[in-house]
Amino acid sequence: MTHAYVGAMYRSLLLALDDTRGAVAARDLAFGIARRTGARLTALSVFDRPHTTGLHEAVPLGGAAFAERRNQARAAAIAAEAERVLADCAASAGGVPFEVVRSEDAPEAALLAEGAGHDLVIIGRDSTLGAEICDDGLSPTVEALLRDGPRPLLVVPPGPMPPADAPVLVAFEGSMPDMRTVQLFALSGLAGASPIKVLGFGADAAAKAARVARYLESHACRVEHHAVAGDEAEIALVEARTLPASMLVTGADEEAGLARLIWGGRTAHLLRASPCPVFIHG
Repeated sequence: MTHAYVGAMYRSLLLALDDTRGAVAARDLAFGIARRTGARLTALSVFDRPHTTGLHEAVPLGGAAFAERRNQARAAAIAAEAERVLADCAASAGGVPFEVVRSEDAPEAALLAEGAGHDLVIIGRDSTLGAEICDDGLSPTVEALLRDGPRPLLVVPPGPMPPADAPVLVAFEGSMPDMRTVQLFALSGLAGASPIKVLGFGADAAAKAARVARYLESHACRVEHHAVAGDEAEIALVEARTLPASMLVTGADEEAGLARLIWGGRTAHLLRASPCPVFIHG
Protein backbone atom coordinates (compact mmCIF):
# COMPACT_ATOMS: atom_id res chain seq x y z
CA MET A 1 0.00 0.00 0.00
CA THR A 2 1.33 3.46 -0.88
CA HIS A 3 1.10 6.17 1.73
CA ALA A 4 3.00 9.24 2.87
CA TYR A 5 4.93 9.07 6.11
CA VAL A 6 3.70 11.27 8.92
CA GLY A 7 5.90 14.34 9.01
CA ALA A 8 7.89 13.28 5.97
CA MET A 9 10.20 16.06 4.86
CA TYR A 10 12.72 14.48 2.52
CA ARG A 11 11.55 14.98 -1.02
CA SER A 12 14.61 14.04 -3.06
CA LEU A 13 16.72 10.88 -2.89
CA LEU A 14 19.96 10.10 -4.73
CA LEU A 15 20.81 6.46 -5.41
CA ALA A 16 24.34 5.41 -6.36
CA LEU A 17 24.01 2.74 -9.06
CA ASP A 18 26.39 -0.21 -9.13
CA ASP A 19 26.23 -3.99 -9.44
CA THR A 20 27.74 -4.92 -6.07
CA ARG A 21 25.53 -6.82 -3.63
CA GLY A 22 25.26 -3.82 -1.33
CA ALA A 23 24.35 -1.54 -4.23
CA VAL A 24 21.58 -3.92 -5.33
CA ALA A 25 20.19 -3.91 -1.79
CA ALA A 26 20.45 -0.11 -1.74
CA ARG A 27 18.57 0.08 -5.04
CA ASP A 28 15.68 -2.00 -3.75
CA LEU A 29 15.58 -0.07 -0.49
CA ALA A 30 15.57 3.26 -2.35
CA PHE A 31 12.60 2.19 -4.44
CA GLY A 32 10.80 1.11 -1.28
CA ILE A 33 11.42 4.46 0.41
CA ALA A 34 10.34 6.39 -2.69
CA ARG A 35 7.19 4.29 -2.97
CA ARG A 36 6.24 4.85 0.68
CA THR A 37 7.11 8.53 0.94
CA GLY A 38 6.49 9.85 -2.56
CA ALA A 39 10.02 11.30 -2.64
CA ARG A 40 11.61 11.96 -6.01
CA LEU A 41 14.33 9.43 -6.82
CA THR A 42 17.40 10.06 -8.96
CA ALA A 43 19.73 7.20 -9.95
CA LEU A 44 23.32 8.20 -10.64
CA SER A 45 25.29 6.17 -13.17
CA VAL A 46 29.00 6.94 -13.25
CA PHE A 47 31.22 6.36 -16.26
CA ASP A 48 34.59 7.52 -14.96
CA ARG A 49 36.10 8.54 -18.30
CA PRO A 50 39.60 9.53 -17.08
CA HIS A 51 39.82 6.25 -15.15
CA THR A 52 38.46 3.97 -17.85
CA THR A 53 40.35 5.52 -20.75
CA GLY A 54 43.71 5.76 -19.00
CA LEU A 55 43.78 9.49 -19.64
CA HIS A 56 46.55 10.15 -17.12
CA GLU A 57 48.40 6.86 -17.59
CA ALA A 58 52.11 6.82 -18.36
CA VAL A 59 52.74 4.78 -21.54
CA PRO A 60 56.14 3.32 -22.47
CA LEU A 61 57.72 4.20 -25.80
CA GLY A 62 56.02 2.30 -28.61
CA GLY A 63 53.07 1.25 -26.45
CA ALA A 64 50.62 3.99 -27.33
CA ALA A 65 48.67 2.02 -29.95
CA PHE A 66 48.31 -1.01 -27.68
CA ALA A 67 47.24 1.17 -24.74
CA GLU A 68 44.66 2.94 -26.88
CA ARG A 69 43.09 -0.34 -28.09
CA ARG A 70 43.09 -1.75 -24.56
CA ASN A 71 41.55 1.40 -23.10
CA GLN A 72 38.88 1.51 -25.79
CA ALA A 73 37.95 -2.09 -25.06
CA ARG A 74 37.91 -1.42 -21.32
CA ALA A 75 35.76 1.70 -21.75
CA ALA A 76 33.31 -0.18 -23.99
CA ALA A 77 33.00 -3.00 -21.46
CA ILE A 78 32.38 -0.60 -18.58
CA ALA A 79 29.84 1.38 -20.61
CA ALA A 80 28.00 -1.84 -21.45
CA GLU A 81 28.05 -2.83 -17.78
CA ALA A 82 26.62 0.57 -16.80
CA GLU A 83 23.78 0.11 -19.29
CA ARG A 84 23.05 -3.35 -17.87
CA VAL A 85 22.90 -1.93 -14.35
CA LEU A 86 20.49 0.76 -15.58
CA ALA A 87 18.32 -1.87 -17.25
CA ASP A 88 18.24 -3.93 -14.04
CA CYS A 89 17.31 -0.79 -12.12
CA ALA A 90 14.40 -0.08 -14.46
CA ALA A 91 13.21 -3.68 -14.19
CA SER A 92 13.28 -3.46 -10.38
CA ALA A 93 11.45 -0.13 -10.12
CA GLY A 94 8.01 -1.70 -9.77
CA GLY A 95 6.34 1.35 -11.24
CA VAL A 96 8.25 3.88 -9.14
CA PRO A 97 9.36 6.75 -11.40
CA PHE A 98 13.01 7.74 -11.30
CA GLU A 99 15.37 10.02 -13.15
CA VAL A 100 18.73 8.84 -14.47
CA VAL A 101 21.78 11.07 -14.30
CA ARG A 102 24.94 9.98 -16.10
CA SER A 103 28.30 11.37 -15.06
CA GLU A 104 31.79 11.02 -16.54
CA ASP A 105 33.47 12.30 -13.38
CA ALA A 106 35.23 10.14 -10.84
CA PRO A 107 32.66 8.47 -8.51
CA GLU A 108 33.44 10.55 -5.45
CA ALA A 109 33.31 13.84 -7.36
CA ALA A 110 30.11 12.81 -9.15
CA LEU A 111 28.30 11.87 -5.93
CA LEU A 112 29.49 14.94 -4.06
CA ALA A 113 28.28 17.23 -6.83
CA GLU A 114 24.95 15.51 -7.46
CA GLY A 115 24.32 14.82 -3.77
CA ALA A 116 24.23 18.54 -2.99
CA GLY A 117 20.92 18.72 -4.88
CA HIS A 118 19.21 15.99 -2.86
CA ASP A 119 18.14 15.37 0.71
CA LEU A 120 19.70 11.93 1.16
CA VAL A 121 22.33 9.80 -0.58
CA ILE A 122 21.60 6.05 -0.60
CA ILE A 123 24.64 3.90 -1.34
CA GLY A 124 25.70 0.28 -0.96
CA ARG A 125 28.34 -0.32 1.68
CA ASP A 126 30.55 -2.03 -0.89
CA SER A 127 29.66 0.25 -3.81
CA THR A 128 32.68 1.74 -5.58
CA LEU A 129 30.96 2.51 -8.91
CA GLY A 130 33.64 0.57 -10.74
CA ALA A 131 36.55 2.70 -9.59
CA GLU A 132 38.19 0.65 -6.84
CA ILE A 133 38.23 -2.82 -5.33
CA CYS A 134 36.51 -2.94 -1.97
CA ASP A 135 38.76 -5.30 -0.06
CA ASP A 136 37.42 -4.86 3.46
CA GLY A 137 33.72 -4.42 2.72
CA LEU A 138 33.65 -0.64 3.14
CA SER A 139 33.89 1.40 -0.03
CA PRO A 140 36.36 4.30 -0.20
CA THR A 141 33.53 6.18 -1.91
CA VAL A 142 31.46 5.91 1.27
CA GLU A 143 34.41 7.19 3.28
CA ALA A 144 34.82 10.20 0.98
CA LEU A 145 31.11 11.08 1.10
CA LEU A 146 31.11 10.88 4.87
CA ARG A 147 34.18 13.06 5.09
CA ASP A 148 33.29 15.70 2.50
CA GLY A 149 29.60 15.38 1.65
CA PRO A 150 26.95 17.90 2.72
CA ARG A 151 24.11 15.38 3.02
CA PRO A 152 23.37 12.42 5.28
CA LEU A 153 24.04 8.95 3.95
CA LEU A 154 22.02 5.77 4.12
CA VAL A 155 24.71 3.10 3.85
CA VAL A 156 23.21 -0.26 2.93
CA PRO A 157 24.82 -3.67 3.60
CA PRO A 158 24.50 -6.57 1.16
CA GLY A 159 21.82 -9.15 1.65
CA PRO A 160 18.12 -9.13 2.55
CA MET A 161 16.79 -6.16 4.50
CA PRO A 162 14.87 -6.39 7.80
CA PRO A 163 11.14 -5.58 7.55
CA ALA A 164 10.50 -1.89 6.91
CA ASP A 165 8.35 -1.66 10.04
CA ALA A 166 11.02 -3.19 12.31
CA PRO A 167 12.32 -0.90 15.08
CA VAL A 168 14.82 1.86 14.37
CA LEU A 169 17.85 1.90 16.66
CA VAL A 170 19.49 5.19 17.67
CA ALA A 171 22.98 5.05 19.22
CA PHE A 172 23.61 8.40 20.91
CA GLU A 173 26.71 9.49 22.80
CA GLY A 174 25.99 13.21 22.64
CA SER A 175 28.56 14.48 20.14
CA MET A 176 27.74 17.23 17.67
CA PRO A 177 27.58 14.71 14.78
CA ASP A 178 25.17 12.61 16.87
CA MET A 179 22.92 15.61 17.46
CA ARG A 180 22.99 16.67 13.80
CA THR A 181 22.25 13.14 12.66
CA VAL A 182 19.28 12.71 15.00
CA GLN A 183 17.81 16.00 13.78
CA LEU A 184 18.27 15.07 10.12
CA PHE A 185 16.72 11.67 10.76
CA ALA A 186 13.72 13.17 12.57
CA LEU A 187 13.16 15.57 9.66
CA SER A 188 13.50 12.78 7.11
CA GLY A 189 10.31 10.96 8.05
CA LEU A 190 12.12 7.66 7.43
CA ALA A 191 10.96 6.17 10.73
CA GLY A 192 7.39 6.12 9.49
CA ALA A 193 5.27 4.16 11.97
CA SER A 194 8.21 2.10 13.23
CA PRO A 195 9.05 2.28 16.93
CA ILE A 196 12.41 3.83 17.84
CA LYS A 197 14.77 2.54 20.52
CA VAL A 198 17.32 5.07 21.79
CA LEU A 199 20.48 3.87 23.52
CA GLY A 200 22.31 6.57 25.45
CA PHE A 201 26.05 6.19 26.08
CA GLY A 202 28.75 7.98 28.03
CA ALA A 203 28.45 10.45 30.89
CA ASP A 204 24.85 11.32 31.84
CA ALA A 205 23.64 8.63 29.45
CA ALA A 206 20.15 8.51 30.96
CA ALA A 207 19.63 12.27 30.58
CA LYS A 208 20.96 12.22 27.01
CA ALA A 209 18.69 9.35 26.01
CA ALA A 210 15.67 11.06 27.59
CA ARG A 211 16.35 14.33 25.74
CA VAL A 212 16.70 12.53 22.42
CA ALA A 213 13.48 10.61 23.09
CA ARG A 214 11.58 13.84 23.82
CA TYR A 215 12.92 15.42 20.64
CA LEU A 216 11.88 12.45 18.50
CA GLU A 217 8.48 12.33 20.18
CA SER A 218 7.98 15.97 19.16
CA HIS A 219 8.24 14.66 15.59
CA ALA A 220 5.41 12.16 16.17
CA CYS A 221 7.75 9.19 16.73
CA ARG A 222 7.09 6.33 19.16
CA VAL A 223 10.21 6.09 21.33
CA GLU A 224 11.65 4.10 24.20
CA HIS A 225 15.02 5.04 25.68
CA HIS A 226 17.70 3.38 27.77
CA ALA A 227 21.02 4.32 29.35
CA VAL A 228 23.75 1.80 28.45
CA ALA A 229 27.28 1.34 29.77
CA GLY A 230 30.00 -0.20 27.62
CA ASP A 231 31.44 -0.08 24.14
CA GLU A 232 29.01 1.90 21.98
CA ALA A 233 29.80 0.20 18.68
CA GLU A 234 29.68 -3.37 19.97
CA ILE A 235 26.50 -2.85 21.99
CA ALA A 236 24.77 -1.09 19.11
CA LEU A 237 25.69 -3.90 16.71
CA VAL A 238 24.44 -6.60 19.07
CA GLU A 239 21.20 -4.69 19.64
CA ALA A 240 20.72 -4.12 15.91
CA ARG A 241 21.00 -7.87 15.30
CA THR A 242 18.82 -8.83 18.25
CA LEU A 243 15.84 -6.56 17.52
CA PRO A 244 16.41 -6.85 14.47
CA ALA A 245 16.60 -3.17 13.57
CA SER A 246 15.39 -1.80 10.25
CA MET A 247 17.94 1.01 10.52
CA LEU A 248 20.76 2.20 12.76
CA VAL A 249 21.01 5.97 13.31
CA THR A 250 24.30 7.41 14.56
CA GLY A 251 26.70 10.28 14.00
CA ALA A 252 30.18 9.83 12.58
CA ASP A 253 33.26 10.19 14.77
CA GLU A 254 34.02 13.86 15.26
CA GLU A 255 37.52 13.18 13.90
CA ALA A 256 36.16 10.93 11.13
CA GLY A 257 38.63 11.93 8.46
CA LEU A 258 39.74 9.37 5.90
CA ALA A 259 42.65 8.11 8.01
CA ARG A 260 40.34 7.65 11.01
CA LEU A 261 37.98 5.51 8.97
CA ILE A 262 40.68 3.44 7.34
CA TRP A 263 42.44 2.68 10.60
CA GLY A 264 39.38 1.25 12.28
CA GLY A 265 37.54 3.93 14.26
CA ARG A 266 34.07 3.41 15.70
CA THR A 267 32.39 4.75 12.56
CA ALA A 268 34.23 2.39 10.22
CA HIS A 269 33.51 -0.57 12.49
CA LEU A 270 29.79 0.20 12.60
CA LEU A 271 29.58 0.70 8.86
CA ARG A 272 31.47 -2.51 8.08
CA ALA A 273 29.59 -4.71 10.53
CA SER A 274 26.04 -3.33 10.72
CA PRO A 275 23.38 -5.90 9.78
CA CYS A 276 21.01 -3.11 8.70
CA PRO A 277 21.24 0.19 6.81
CA VAL A 278 23.06 2.96 8.69
CA PHE A 279 21.73 6.53 8.60
CA ILE A 280 24.79 8.66 9.30
CA HIS A 281 26.15 12.17 9.01
CA GLY A 282 29.31 13.92 10.12
